[in-house]
Amino acid sequence: MVPRTGSVAAGDGPFHTGVSPVSYRAMAEDPFETAVTMHHAEIRRYVARLTSRASVADDLTQETFLRAYRAWRTLPAGANARAWLFAIATNVCRNHFRGEQRRVRAHAAVRVTGTELDADGPESEILFNETRALVETSVARLPLKQRTAFILRKIHELDYDAIGQSLDCSAESARAHVFQALRKIRQSLNGHELSVMEAPR
Repeated sequence: MVPRTGSVAAGDGPFHTGVSPVSYRAMAEDPFETAVTMHHAEIRRYVARLTSRASVADDLTQETFLRAYRAWRTLPAGANARAWLFAIATNVCRNHFRGEQRRVRAHAAVRVTGTELDADGPESEILFNETRALVETSVARLPLKQRTAFILRKIHELDYDAIGQSLDCSAESARAHVFQALRKIRQSLNGHELSVMEAPR
């Protein structure tokens, strides 16, 4: 089992947001089960994108929610549980990568622009698949922090504050990680178009 780390489970309120989150305690007699129901599938997809191995993703997702269960009472009332769970999952995956001491290719489902493609033609389908494969390879080659920031922002649409909390860095550093990831993906695509290639906001 991956060793526990306490940095993401502390509860002085770093996961509060300006928007009032769902009050799990008010929704059900077992608020943790409510959180699991609402976020398990998304956390599982996130871990799968980072590891690209289904069996590993299942184990790490289970570990994420085990840690969350142990630390649930430390989560302040009104905190953003979704961002908190992403932070725990990120830490679990980071420990997994360190423990294996090898480079893990990450799978990222990235939207590719199809405005210039004829979706009905077999040649266009081949081109689409080739372009997507190039993107996924480019994402997999990114350094871990840049890859993680890119997936959290472009796939799961977390804000930079939440990404920074997951990566133990500032929101500005999280923004920089996303920007550097986009720049490297652009360079590796050599002219192929990608719908997520806007400057990070």
